[in-house]
Amino acid sequence: MKKREIQASVKDERLVQKRRDQMIKGAVTLFKQKGFHRTTTREIAKAAGFSIGTLYEYIRTKEDVLYLVCDSIYDQVSERLQEDLENKQGTLESLKLGITNFFQVMDEMQAEVLVMYQEVKSLSKDALPYVLKKEMEMVAMFEHLLARCVENGELKLSEKQVELIAHNIFVQGQMWGFRRWALRKLFTLEEYINLQTELLFTGIDGEVSAAGKIPEK
Repeated sequence: MKKREIQASVKDERLVQKRRDQMIKGAVTLFKQKGFHRTTTREIAKAAGFSIGTLYEYIRTKEDVLYLVCDSIYDQVSERLQEDLENKQGTLESLKLGITNFFQVMDEMQAEVLVMYQEVKSLSKDALPYVLKKEMEMVAMFEHLLARCVENGELKLSEKQVELIAHNIFVQGQMWGFRRWALRKLFTLEEYINLQTELLFTGIDGEVSAAGKIPEK
């Protein structure tokens, strides 16, 4: 699916990105405090550090700002998942590194992630499918890491098991963002990552064993 283009009257791409980054940061704070519908574009402009007139040089609607927030989150997650993985594809080390990077970015971007899931319903009809597709692409990255481990003989999993485990990893990372207020009373982020990774690999061993015993329906 083609990336949705947000119209800007300014032609300098670096300036457009800089101003939109400022918008995103200001909007996230406001959306978290007041919600999307109660926040005005004038308030977003003020929080970003420029005038309402300047704001409309870079976006057309308030919904554009929400879309930019969502898209920015997924782009950053994607970049982090790719960090240091190129030379380690197909190893358990690459899988553990991918999990660590994902959980860390969920911690660093907790405010953005919370806003996105609270307000994604407010996206326009043409923007929502794109954002949902981006989420599935994040899951697919874990599917790829798992599948490469299977190809290299590091893991023995069926295609369905790979798909389910990829979703499990994604949800476990989101859980830290959604319930950090409670979880960090029990664990540091490093402890949470280590324990979830340990449980994941224990579960994989169990699923591999069970796969030979439980007949498919």
